[in-house]
Amino acid sequence: MKTLEEIKKIRETKRKELDLRVNEKANTYEKHILVCHGTGCTSSKSPEILENFRRILKEKGIENVRVIMTGCFGLCSKGPIVIIRPEETFYAHVKPEDCEEIIQSHICEGKKVERLLCKDIDGSAVNRLDDLNFYKKQKRIALKNCGVIDPENIDEYIAFDGYKALEQVLTKMNSDEVIDVITKSGLRGRGGAGFPTGKKWSFAKQEINEQKYVVCNADEGDPGAFMDRSILEGDPHCVLEAMAIAGFAIGANQGYIYVRAEYPIAVNRLKVAIKQSREYGLLGENIFGTGFNFDVDIRLGAGAFVCGEETALLESIEGRRGQPRVKPPYPANCGLFGKPTIINNVETLANITKIILNGAEWYSSIGTENSKGTKVFALGGNVNNVGLVEVPMGTTLREIVYDIGGGIPKGREFKAAQTGGPSGGCIPAEHLDTPIDYESLTRIGSMMGSGGLIVMDDTKCMVNLAKFYLEFTVKESCGKCTPCRIGTKRMLETLERLCSGEGTEYDIYKLEKLAENIKKASVCGLGQSAPNPVISTLKYFKEEFKQHAIEKKCKTHECKKLSKITIDQELCKGCGLCQRNCPAEAIEGEAREKRTINQEKCIKCGTCIATCPFKAIK
Repeated sequence: MKTLEEIKKIRETKRKELDLRVNEKANTYEKHILVCHGTGCTSSKSPEILENFRRILKEKGIENVRVIMTGCFGLCSKGPIVIIRPEETFYAHVKPEDCEEIIQSHICEGKKVERLLCKDIDGSAVNRLDDLNFYKKQKRIALKNCGVIDPENIDEYIAFDGYKALEQVLTKMNSDEVIDVITKSGLRGRGGAGFPTGKKWSFAKQEINEQKYVVCNADEGDPGAFMDRSILEGDPHCVLEAMAIAGFAIGANQGYIYVRAEYPIAVNRLKVAIKQSREYGLLGENIFGTGFNFDVDIRLGAGAFVCGEETALLESIEGRRGQPRVKPPYPANCGLFGKPTIINNVETLANITKIILNGAEWYSSIGTENSKGTKVFALGGNVNNVGLVEVPMGTTLREIVYDIGGGIPKGREFKAAQTGGPSGGCIPAEHLDTPIDYESLTRIGSMMGSGGLIVMDDTKCMVNLAKFYLEFTVKESCGKCTPCRIGTKRMLETLERLCSGEGTEYDIYKLEKLAENIKKASVCGLGQSAPNPVISTLKYFKEEFKQHAIEKKCKTHECKKLSKITIDQELCKGCGLCQRNCPAEAIEGEAREKRTINQEKCIKCGTCIATCPFKAIK
């Protein structure tokens, strides 16, 4: 256990040692090689890269270089990523066999390895991380330490003001003052609904009960979302510290982190962080000698999407099937084990310590009038710079897609963006200049959600997209209420008919009425928002639905049952290459004759299109 003075000393001495991470003019001859150890880079051999660097440095007897394991840098499409500081050199797509060249050329000879330098969208090599367009419009608050510190080293977290906010809260503030700061900051829940965090805390504080709980919702189930996972992998201590602050504010002594078992790296780093915090006396009894007790335990989820809904999550922690409870009562009044409970998601908690240290006015000065601070998005789909981005609220969708995301690959046109995952909606090109905040997204039929942002180009079919999200919703419905259990299934069947050429115009009307009824009658927020992808696609892309229903055509050719592959007889040379490669033996014709396609046998796999050297097949 460390005393408060010992923690302060670690912060002071360790910060000098690590200053070059954030200050290129730091007075040191040491270099740090930072290797991303987020899930994406780990799957591409970054652990092997880390070990190779350490082995080579040891073999060469180089002592003034440290190799550091970090969390995600954000630019996932360029991974595995290696950054050398203090010069901020950004190496992309690094392989284990590149380590020798980087050490010899960059470290020993002072020459950057040009072929590995990260390239921007225009193809130019970028010497420094800050020169990349991907980072220029970002403001990292929740992600501040991700890619900077070793997430499994508590001393590094302490060096960058870790546990300083908890110290300030326990030694200089009372619970009302803490809640007042969070309330005035304007922080709203980042898990989807955007409920004011300070108000939620105040409700729980007002409840008189000997036992209260703080729960972190890390059950991130949206397709394509990885914001919470990346924060837990890159900066787990910030969540633990925030939970302790929340516990002090409402009078709780126990916290639980509910995290998906499919996040093994995040779970492991949480376990390491909790163990280290207990050893230092930053979790447990009598923290900083103030008499405040608070501890945190982990509970693993089995991957049910509905457990992202707060009351279903509580049911799961209590050992029951994850199904939403009828509200009221709300968790702040009667939550975990029937006790007052506050539930915040990972990103919400990742903002708490920064607000305490910098003040409510600092945080409320960022963002828009009603949506304060920043928002983290998992940017994916048809965009050049796939990755994790954090931008001030009010940043437009166009800025995210084109300035940060680098635009659409292969010069294709932007068609839509899906925000909020299965609970969100599609934003068409006409709304590209919409500010990203809670109210603006709701106005155009979408929602913030937890932060998934999937970009789609003009090759995507909106009817097929709606079907994709309904397939997910139907599979993940807990089945408790009839509108969600049966209604979404009927919607899916209707969409399947449209995509297979068996639909009618009446099916479009039926989709609209079903969506309206499910939205009104479902028990929980997930059921109520399940029709959103269908509602928004019908609103902005109704002509595509009519084309499927009336003309039996899909202009993007994604709905294979509505497409037809033909051979242009004028362009066909009779080479037979398509016939030899067809897996369904659907192409007919004799040697040196022009070929034709038997439509009854054709499975529309596209193999013939890919193999035809004369582009005669369409």
